[in-house]
Amino acid sequence: MTAAVAANRNTFRDAIMVFKPRIAVFIMLSATGGMAVAQGSMPEFWRLAVLALAVFLAAGSAGAFNQWVERDLDARMSRTAKRPFVTGQFTAGPLWLTAIVGLLAVSVLMAGLATNWWAALYTFLGAFTYGVIYTMWLKRRSWTNIIIGGLAGSFAVLAGAAAINPVIGTEALIVTVVLFLWTPPHFWSLAMVASDDYAKAGVPMLPVVAGDKLCAQVILAHTLGLSILSIIPYFYGMGGIYLAGAALGGGFFSWTSIKLVRQPTRKNALKNFFASLLQLCLLLAAAMADRAIGVIG
Repeated sequence: MTAAVAANRNTFRDAIMVFKPRIAVFIMLSATGGMAVAQGSMPEFWRLAVLALAVFLAAGSAGAFNQWVERDLDARMSRTAKRPFVTGQFTAGPLWLTAIVGLLAVSVLMAGLATNWWAALYTFLGAFTYGVIYTMWLKRRSWTNIIIGGLAGSFAVLAGAAAINPVIGTEALIVTVVLFLWTPPHFWSLAMVASDDYAKAGVPMLPVVAGDKLCAQVILAHTLGLSILSIIPYFYGMGGIYLAGAALGGGFFSWTSIKLVRQPTRKNALKNFFASLLQLCLLLAAAMADRAIGVIG
Protein backbone atom coordinates (compact mmCIF):
# COMPACT_ATOMS: atom_id res chain seq x y z
CA MET A 1 0.00 0.00 0.00
CA THR A 2 1.42 3.35 -1.01
CA ALA A 3 1.57 6.30 1.36
CA ALA A 4 -0.96 8.18 -0.77
CA VAL A 5 -3.49 5.34 -0.63
CA ALA A 6 -3.03 5.01 3.12
CA ALA A 7 -3.52 8.75 3.55
CA ASN A 8 -6.69 8.68 1.47
CA ARG A 9 -8.07 5.83 3.52
CA ASN A 10 -7.31 7.66 6.74
CA THR A 11 -8.98 10.80 5.41
CA PHE A 12 -12.07 8.83 4.40
CA ARG A 13 -12.19 7.13 7.80
CA ASP A 14 -11.85 10.46 9.61
CA ALA A 15 -14.58 11.99 7.45
CA ILE A 16 -16.93 9.15 8.40
CA MET A 17 -16.10 9.54 12.10
CA VAL A 18 -17.11 13.21 11.97
CA PHE A 19 -20.69 11.95 11.72
CA LYS A 20 -20.37 9.88 14.93
CA PRO A 21 -21.63 6.65 13.30
CA ARG A 22 -21.55 4.64 16.53
CA ILE A 23 -24.01 7.00 18.19
CA ALA A 24 -26.08 7.09 14.99
CA VAL A 25 -26.36 3.29 15.05
CA PHE A 26 -27.87 3.35 18.54
CA ILE A 27 -30.28 6.09 17.51
CA MET A 28 -31.29 3.98 14.50
CA LEU A 29 -31.79 0.93 16.74
CA SER A 30 -34.02 3.06 18.96
CA ALA A 31 -36.18 3.76 15.90
CA THR A 32 -36.42 0.05 15.09
CA GLY A 33 -37.39 -0.54 18.71
CA GLY A 34 -40.19 1.97 18.23
CA MET A 35 -41.35 0.02 15.19
CA ALA A 36 -41.32 -3.19 17.21
CA VAL A 37 -43.53 -1.95 20.05
CA ALA A 38 -45.98 0.09 17.95
CA GLN A 39 -49.51 -1.18 17.45
CA GLY A 40 -50.56 -1.79 13.87
CA SER A 41 -49.71 -3.86 10.84
CA MET A 42 -46.21 -3.70 9.43
CA PRO A 43 -45.81 -1.86 6.10
CA GLU A 44 -43.47 -3.17 3.43
CA PHE A 45 -39.99 -3.97 4.70
CA TRP A 46 -38.32 -1.51 2.34
CA ARG A 47 -40.25 1.38 3.86
CA LEU A 48 -39.03 0.52 7.34
CA ALA A 49 -35.49 0.04 6.06
CA VAL A 50 -35.54 3.48 4.44
CA LEU A 51 -36.83 5.04 7.65
CA ALA A 52 -34.09 3.32 9.67
CA LEU A 53 -31.51 4.65 7.24
CA ALA A 54 -33.08 8.11 7.39
CA VAL A 55 -32.85 8.16 11.19
CA PHE A 56 -29.24 6.99 10.98
CA LEU A 57 -28.36 9.78 8.53
CA ALA A 58 -30.22 12.42 10.54
CA ALA A 59 -28.38 11.36 13.70
CA GLY A 60 -25.14 11.48 11.74
CA SER A 61 -25.84 15.00 10.58
CA ALA A 62 -26.49 16.04 14.18
CA GLY A 63 -23.24 14.40 15.29
CA ALA A 64 -21.29 16.20 12.58
CA PHE A 65 -22.91 19.51 13.50
CA ASN A 66 -21.92 18.86 17.12
CA GLN A 67 -18.26 18.51 16.09
CA TRP A 68 -18.50 21.50 13.74
CA VAL A 69 -19.79 23.74 16.54
CA GLU A 70 -17.69 22.38 19.41
CA ARG A 71 -14.23 22.45 17.88
CA ASP A 72 -13.12 25.00 20.49
CA LEU A 73 -14.30 22.77 23.35
CA ASP A 74 -12.84 19.68 21.72
CA ALA A 75 -9.45 21.37 21.56
CA ARG A 76 -9.45 21.75 25.37
CA MET A 77 -10.25 18.10 26.08
CA SER A 78 -7.71 15.32 25.70
CA ARG A 79 -10.44 12.86 24.70
CA THR A 80 -11.42 14.94 21.68
CA ALA A 81 -8.31 16.98 20.90
CA LYS A 82 -7.46 14.91 17.81
CA ARG A 83 -10.79 15.33 16.06
CA PRO A 84 -10.36 16.54 12.45
CA PHE A 85 -11.92 19.97 12.95
CA VAL A 86 -9.54 20.56 15.86
CA THR A 87 -6.37 19.44 14.14
CA GLY A 88 -7.17 21.36 10.98
CA GLN A 89 -7.40 18.24 8.84
CA PHE A 90 -10.88 19.46 7.88
CA THR A 91 -11.82 23.12 7.73
CA ALA A 92 -15.00 23.89 9.65
CA GLY A 93 -16.31 26.27 7.02
CA PRO A 94 -19.56 26.78 5.11
CA LEU A 95 -18.95 23.80 2.83
CA TRP A 96 -19.12 21.35 5.71
CA LEU A 97 -22.14 23.14 7.19
CA THR A 98 -23.94 22.95 3.84
CA ALA A 99 -23.22 19.23 3.60
CA ILE A 100 -24.49 18.64 7.15
CA VAL A 101 -27.72 20.58 6.65
CA GLY A 102 -28.21 18.96 3.23
CA LEU A 103 -27.83 15.49 4.74
CA LEU A 104 -30.46 16.29 7.35
CA ALA A 105 -32.85 17.58 4.67
CA VAL A 106 -32.38 14.44 2.59
CA SER A 107 -32.94 12.18 5.58
CA VAL A 108 -36.17 13.95 6.57
CA LEU A 109 -37.42 13.75 2.98
CA MET A 110 -36.57 10.04 2.86
CA ALA A 111 -38.51 9.39 6.06
CA GLY A 112 -41.57 11.29 4.86
CA LEU A 113 -41.72 9.73 1.40
CA ALA A 114 -41.08 6.18 2.62
CA THR A 115 -43.50 6.24 5.56
CA ASN A 116 -45.35 9.39 6.63
CA TRP A 117 -44.67 12.96 7.64
CA TRP A 118 -45.15 12.33 11.35
CA ALA A 119 -42.19 9.96 11.22
CA ALA A 120 -40.30 12.60 9.24
CA LEU A 121 -41.10 15.26 11.85
CA TYR A 122 -39.82 13.09 14.69
CA THR A 123 -36.69 12.30 12.67
CA PHE A 124 -36.04 16.02 12.29
CA LEU A 125 -36.80 16.81 15.94
CA GLY A 126 -34.33 14.19 17.14
CA ALA A 127 -31.51 15.75 15.13
CA PHE A 128 -32.57 19.30 16.05
CA THR A 129 -32.64 18.44 19.75
CA TYR A 130 -29.10 17.08 19.74
CA GLY A 131 -27.61 19.55 17.29
CA VAL A 132 -29.21 22.79 18.41
CA ILE A 133 -30.89 22.47 21.82
CA TYR A 134 -28.19 20.30 23.42
CA THR A 135 -25.06 21.41 21.55
CA MET A 136 -25.72 25.12 21.03
CA TRP A 137 -28.10 26.13 23.82
CA LEU A 138 -27.53 23.94 26.87
CA LYS A 139 -24.21 22.12 26.93
CA ARG A 140 -22.11 25.11 27.97
CA ARG A 141 -24.76 26.61 30.24
CA SER A 142 -26.48 24.00 32.42
CA TRP A 143 -25.91 20.59 33.98
CA THR A 144 -29.40 19.67 32.70
CA ASN A 145 -27.97 19.67 29.16
CA ILE A 146 -27.98 15.90 28.68
CA ILE A 147 -31.42 15.50 30.27
CA ILE A 148 -32.97 17.58 27.50
CA GLY A 149 -30.51 16.16 25.01
CA GLY A 150 -31.87 12.73 25.83
CA LEU A 151 -34.95 13.60 23.82
CA ALA A 152 -32.91 12.85 20.69
CA GLY A 153 -33.20 9.11 21.33
CA SER A 154 -36.82 9.47 22.40
CA PHE A 155 -37.75 11.13 19.12
CA ALA A 156 -36.14 8.20 17.29
CA VAL A 157 -38.51 5.82 19.08
CA LEU A 158 -41.43 8.03 18.11
CA ALA A 159 -40.25 8.10 14.48
CA GLY A 160 -40.18 4.31 14.34
CA ALA A 161 -43.56 3.97 16.03
CA ALA A 162 -45.15 6.61 13.78
CA ALA A 163 -43.98 4.65 10.72
CA ILE A 164 -46.29 1.85 11.86
CA ASN A 165 -49.09 4.00 13.25
CA PRO A 166 -49.08 7.82 13.46
CA VAL A 167 -51.24 7.51 16.58
CA ILE A 168 -48.62 6.63 19.19
CA GLY A 169 -49.77 3.82 21.50
CA THR A 170 -49.06 3.24 25.18
CA GLU A 171 -46.21 0.76 24.61
CA ALA A 172 -44.35 3.14 22.32
CA LEU A 173 -44.86 6.05 24.70
CA ILE A 174 -43.44 4.01 27.57
CA VAL A 175 -40.35 3.02 25.57
CA THR A 176 -39.99 6.68 24.57
CA VAL A 177 -39.84 7.64 28.25
CA VAL A 178 -37.42 4.77 28.93
CA LEU A 179 -35.03 6.21 26.31
CA PHE A 180 -35.47 9.65 27.84
CA LEU A 181 -34.48 8.29 31.26
CA TRP A 182 -31.69 6.13 29.82
CA THR A 183 -29.58 8.81 28.17
CA PRO A 184 -28.57 10.79 31.31
CA PRO A 185 -27.19 7.84 33.35
CA HIS A 186 -25.53 6.49 30.23
CA PHE A 187 -23.78 9.78 29.53
CA TRP A 188 -23.16 10.79 33.15
CA SER A 189 -21.31 7.51 33.67
CA LEU A 190 -18.96 8.45 30.85
CA ALA A 191 -18.79 12.02 32.15
CA MET A 192 -17.56 10.69 35.51
CA VAL A 193 -14.69 9.00 33.68
CA ALA A 194 -13.85 12.20 31.79
CA SER A 195 -14.77 14.70 34.52
CA ASP A 196 -11.30 16.30 34.52
CA ASP A 197 -11.65 16.98 30.80
CA TYR A 198 -15.08 18.56 31.22
CA ALA A 199 -13.90 20.65 34.17
CA LYS A 200 -10.90 21.91 32.17
CA ALA A 201 -13.17 22.80 29.25
CA GLY A 202 -15.68 24.54 31.52
CA VAL A 203 -18.58 22.24 30.61
CA PRO A 204 -21.04 21.91 33.54
CA MET A 205 -21.66 18.18 33.41
CA LEU A 206 -23.31 16.77 36.54
CA PRO A 207 -20.20 15.10 38.04
CA VAL A 208 -18.31 18.39 37.61
CA VAL A 209 -20.89 20.57 39.36
CA ALA A 210 -22.21 18.06 41.92
CA GLY A 211 -19.36 15.62 42.50
CA ASP A 212 -19.10 11.92 41.79
CA LYS A 213 -21.01 10.75 44.88
CA LEU A 214 -24.18 12.70 44.19
CA CYS A 215 -23.90 12.00 40.47
CA ALA A 216 -23.80 8.26 41.16
CA GLN A 217 -26.94 8.54 43.30
CA VAL A 218 -28.78 10.40 40.54
CA ILE A 219 -27.62 7.78 38.03
CA LEU A 220 -29.05 5.02 40.23
CA ALA A 221 -32.40 6.82 40.55
CA HIS A 222 -32.67 7.12 36.77
CA THR A 223 -31.59 3.51 36.26
CA LEU A 224 -34.11 2.08 38.70
CA GLY A 225 -36.87 4.18 37.17
CA LEU A 226 -36.18 3.18 33.58
CA SER A 227 -35.65 -0.49 34.52
CA ILE A 228 -39.05 -0.70 36.21
CA LEU A 229 -40.76 1.29 33.49
CA SER A 230 -39.27 -0.87 30.73
CA ILE A 231 -41.15 -3.92 32.06
CA ILE A 232 -44.59 -2.29 31.85
CA PRO A 233 -45.10 -2.83 28.06
CA TYR A 234 -45.29 -6.56 28.84
CA PHE A 235 -48.63 -5.89 30.52
CA TYR A 236 -49.86 -4.08 27.39
CA GLY A 237 -49.27 -6.94 25.01
CA MET A 238 -45.54 -7.43 24.55
CA GLY A 239 -44.41 -11.04 24.89
CA GLY A 240 -42.10 -13.09 27.03
CA ILE A 241 -39.00 -12.39 24.97
CA TYR A 242 -39.46 -8.68 25.52
CA LEU A 243 -40.00 -9.22 29.24
CA ALA A 244 -36.81 -11.30 29.52
CA GLY A 245 -34.73 -8.70 27.70
CA ALA A 246 -36.14 -5.83 29.74
CA ALA A 247 -35.68 -7.65 33.05
CA LEU A 248 -32.16 -8.92 32.34
CA GLY A 249 -30.88 -5.65 30.94
CA GLY A 250 -32.53 -3.51 33.59
CA GLY A 251 -31.42 -5.81 36.38
CA PHE A 252 -27.78 -5.76 35.29
CA PHE A 253 -27.75 -1.99 34.74
CA SER A 254 -29.30 -1.46 38.18
CA TRP A 255 -26.73 -3.76 39.78
CA THR A 256 -23.77 -1.89 38.29
CA SER A 257 -25.38 1.42 39.26
CA ILE A 258 -25.69 0.23 42.87
CA LYS A 259 -22.01 -0.70 42.79
CA LEU A 260 -21.26 2.77 41.46
CA VAL A 261 -23.10 4.38 44.39
CA ARG A 262 -21.15 2.24 46.84
CA GLN A 263 -17.84 3.01 45.14
CA PRO A 264 -18.09 6.04 42.81
CA THR A 265 -14.78 5.35 41.08
CA ARG A 266 -13.96 5.92 37.44
CA LYS A 267 -13.50 2.19 36.96
CA ASN A 268 -17.04 1.50 38.16
CA ALA A 269 -18.36 4.44 36.14
CA LEU A 270 -16.89 2.94 32.97
CA LYS A 271 -18.44 -0.43 33.82
CA ASN A 272 -21.78 1.30 34.30
CA PHE A 273 -21.42 3.02 30.94
CA PHE A 274 -20.99 -0.34 29.20
CA ALA A 275 -23.83 -1.82 31.26
CA SER A 276 -26.11 0.93 29.93
CA LEU A 277 -25.23 -0.05 26.37
CA LEU A 278 -25.94 -3.71 27.14
CA GLN A 279 -29.28 -2.80 28.72
CA LEU A 280 -30.38 -0.83 25.68
CA CYS A 281 -29.25 -3.54 23.26
CA LEU A 282 -31.08 -6.26 25.19
CA LEU A 283 -34.25 -4.19 25.42
CA LEU A 284 -34.36 -3.26 21.74
CA ALA A 285 -33.26 -6.68 20.48
CA ALA A 286 -35.89 -8.38 22.63
CA ALA A 287 -38.58 -6.00 21.37
CA MET A 288 -37.64 -6.68 17.74
CA ALA A 289 -37.47 -10.46 18.29
CA ASP A 290 -40.83 -10.40 20.05
CA ARG A 291 -42.40 -8.51 17.16
CA ALA A 292 -40.76 -10.74 14.55
CA ILE A 293 -42.09 -13.89 16.14
CA GLY A 294 -45.52 -12.33 16.41
CA VAL A 295 -45.48 -11.34 12.73
CA ILE A 296 -44.26 -14.77 11.66
CA GLY A 297 -46.80 -16.47 13.88
